[in-house]
Amino acid sequence: MNSAVPVSSTLDLIAAVSADLTPTQRRIAEAALAEPTLLAFGTVSDLAGRVGTSRPSIVRFATKLGFEGYTDLQQHIRDDLSHRLSRPSARIRSDKGPSTATRLAINEAISSVFDAVEGNRIEALVAPIVNGRKVWVLSGETSLAGSHALRSGLSMLRPGVRSLEEHSFGTELSDATTGDTAIVIDFPRYRRQVTMAARALAEAGVTVVAITDSPLSPLVELADTWCQIKVPAVGPFDSSVSIVTLCELLVAQVARELHDAAADRIDRIEALWDKTETFL
Repeated sequence: MNSAVPVSSTLDLIAAVSADLTPTQRRIAEAALAEPTLLAFGTVSDLAGRVGTSRPSIVRFATKLGFEGYTDLQQHIRDDLSHRLSRPSARIRSDKGPSTATRLAINEAISSVFDAVEGNRIEALVAPIVNGRKVWVLSGETSLAGSHALRSGLSMLRPGVRSLEEHSFGTELSDATTGDTAIVIDFPRYRRQVTMAARALAEAGVTVVAITDSPLSPLVELADTWCQIKVPAVGPFDSSVSIVTLCELLVAQVARELHDAAADRIDRIEALWDKTETFL
């Protein structure tokens, strides 16, 4: 691998050059992300045949990502797979305890959150949340902690905030319509039901705000606005640190935007809690 290329996940490398990918290279990238074992253990001819392109095109794709050739890219994919796509049980068996690498991964993930909301980006993300008639929160399994923080916080600030649960997609989705906003959160391995529900929301005219990990995520093509953050692995599972952080920042910004309306709503909720003796 070229020494100029930083140690990054395959997703990061593809995302960094996504705007410069040709249509053929994008197909290669999509194949690599959808079926990484093909690239990790197959030949150049195997991948070229799957994508419907030539062997030189595969090599040019590798150099576009900063590698000296296909062999270097293949080794990087293998190293990436051993960590990102291994099952939790395999991660447990290979876990040697907290490490400097884990700490760096968490720090990079938190940094990616602040990168995602720097400047006026956070205003663009929360505008549909503030203005939506109803707000739907939809999440994959690995991001449930963030979606819970988001739904809980937003419901304190404004009415009409609802979580979409997989067991009731049909009933819930029938109520979604133009003027609503959906916040959809998902990361690898992307859940089929989340993508299908996001597509149904978009087709219903709902404004979709996607939070994901890559411009090649299946959510991006369905989104009106989106942001990209990193999700590190801690032990056998993907960490919720970065998505919870982002969702808390979004809630704080919505509170700033709604200001008096949000404060009045919280006062009414607090009064009801006092009246019903909710807390000891």
